[in-house]
Amino acid sequence: MINMLYVDDIIKKALLEDINYIDVTTDNLIPEDAQNKAQLIAKADGVLCGIDVAFRVFETLQSDITLIKHINDGEKVKKGDIIADISGKTRAILKAERTALNLLQHMSGIATATNRYVEIVKGTKANIVDTRKTLPGLRAIQKYAVTVGGGKNHRFNLSDAAMLKDNHIDAAGGIKQAVYSLREKIGHMTKIEVEVRDLDELRQALDSNCDIIMLDNMSPEIMKRAVEITNGKSVLEASGGITDETLRAVAETGVDIISVGALTHSVKAFDISLKIY
Repeated sequence: MINMLYVDDIIKKALLEDINYIDVTTDNLIPEDAQNKAQLIAKADGVLCGIDVAFRVFETLQSDITLIKHINDGEKVKKGDIIADISGKTRAILKAERTALNLLQHMSGIATATNRYVEIVKGTKANIVDTRKTLPGLRAIQKYAVTVGGGKNHRFNLSDAAMLKDNHIDAAGGIKQAVYSLREKIGHMTKIEVEVRDLDELRQALDSNCDIIMLDNMSPEIMKRAVEITNGKSVLEASGGITDETLRAVAETGVDIISVGALTHSVKAFDISLKIY
């Protein structure tokens, strides 16, 4: 699911940002040949994600470090659980600690939040998906974390699919004109999604024969009416301002997809610590 060449690039940039020339504390305090053991410990309940990425950080600084994984990506952890055992050079462990934890905590936070949303909509047809509202440079690992939490991915970038948002539609002169213009130029493998703001625009989108329709910032009552009007003729995606409190009501309208930008742009990090012993 993750291209490790991509991950290695993230890790290299993060380590260079964190260490720069030397680690003033570690390099002056810890003997070069010192060895220690450490553990990664969960400090909360949630879904683990990014353990292999975290391991890669340690391996970048010490290729022969010993890493023993007790919990895998996608598995639930409880406060106090030992996630992994680490044995190697003390300098490598200390220098890798913050970068490894930053990535592991962030990815586990996304997986945990996604899993909570997935549980809320359980029993409905709705799938929880992410958006392009990701942190620059971290999109692939953030979207991976969403899948680990039980969600699915929206498009990865602007090249994956065509999405006509309000500004595109207004600039092109309307929904039908925009869809027809795109159909003439894109290949048969590229899907078109149209964002609509009301039921009138929904009907226009249906007449255009687009592939997906996004219901933007609509109330659950209007969404339910949109599902009735669509009657299975298009995939319906709900988006905009959806929270824990409104999520179930949105899912019960019958939409196919619920996209949530908060899963990646404002998620709380999952609490994990590293303890040397």
